[in-house]
Amino acid sequence: MSNPLYVFDLDHTLIDADCSTLWSRFLSREGLIKDPDYLAKEHKLMLDYQRGEMNIHEYVGVTLAPLAGMTIADVDTLVARCVETDVLPLVYPQAKRLIEQLHAQGQQMMIISASVSLLVKAIAPRLGIKHAIGIDLVTGNNAYTSVISGVPSYQTGKITRLKEWLQVNPEYSGELTFYTDSINDLPLCLEADRVLMVNPCQKLAAQGARYGWQTLNWSL
Repeated sequence: MSNPLYVFDLDHTLIDADCSTLWSRFLSREGLIKDPDYLAKEHKLMLDYQRGEMNIHEYVGVTLAPLAGMTIADVDTLVARCVETDVLPLVYPQAKRLIEQLHAQGQQMMIISASVSLLVKAIAPRLGIKHAIGIDLVTGNNAYTSVISGVPSYQTGKITRLKEWLQVNPEYSGELTFYTDSINDLPLCLEADRVLMVNPCQKLAAQGARYGWQTLNWSL
């Protein structure tokens, strides 16, 4: 018997922000950024993302550079603080209620995000979601690097990573429902059985009108 799967994008879908940007600002606030142009570079790359044109390898390289010299344990401790102080206050109340409702129904949920796994996998359990896929990083010498491991969960890569997960979890071969805000997720939208757009960007909204996808207007 197959089971349905509810898949969520994270940034600007479950939270009213991008967790990678929140993390970058957190590191700056903590005095861990040495490059005076770091936040400007991050902002420029995020504008590329909004247009669907980001070079994800460049983004990961820029935003992970400040972690050089830190141990995995030290980074994970910082991430936990960032999630608590910067991310959780920005979770949409509508997202919280939906997750609670799906839990009550016994439904399986997953987050699949183009943010790095060290953030996504720290946030997901705090939202009550067991499974999470983000961009994995090569590690070495007890440290994270800024090199992507495997296929990044970005644009068509989200389909690849989800299919890999489904091969290991074949019981979830039922209806796929996908929640997102971003045109970068159009490939996965076209693979899903049902799409719900959360405060969609203009490009995704245009596609949604074409395919008849439902729009949800969530706010804090």
